[in-house]
Amino acid sequence: MSFFDKIVAAVTPLVSEEARMEARVKARCLAKPGDWLSQVLDHHERIEDAFAKVKAAPDEQSQCSAQHELALVLTGHSNAEESVLYPALVNEHEKAHAGLAYEEQAAAKIQMALLERLAPLTQDYLDKLEHIRGAVTHHMYQEESKWFLEIREKASEAEQALLSARYTEEVERYLGGAT
Repeated sequence: MSFFDKIVAAVTPLVSEEARMEARVKARCLAKPGDWLSQVLDHHERIEDAFAKVKAAPDEQSQCSAQHELALVLTGHSNAEESVLYPALVNEHEKAHAGLAYEEQAAAKIQMALLERLAPLTQDYLDKLEHIRGAVTHHMYQEESKWFLEIREKASEAEQALLSARYTEEVERYLGGAT
């Protein structure tokens, strides 16, 4: 793990699994079938599964394939959020949260690119993967426990419908049918 990774890991607050699940349950209760929030939560679960597949891969080829899938869903999902939901945060007077969200996702994209340069199945690779997973997990917790609930609670129903349509459109653009 690089010096930078160690610093980030030391200052990133750990959130318990219990707190993460409580936040997700609360967010699921506010989501409506097929709306932007339910799609986001589905993607978050898919991202968690993708991290687990990379970590559990038994050989280099499997790990590289799983890493490619993780990068695809992580990038497609983040691009959709950045295009639709972070501007909605700004619209709901949550500019600081939107700025932090953009910053965290940019950092995750950089770290994923650095992961590609590491030899699969090595301890350095697994350390970097875990660092990224921790940062992404914390980011998802922020979205599920506060940021996206602010949009859900503050935006009008007409705005919610627009966000759902736009989010779906962006997911299709980046992930195709792989939602």
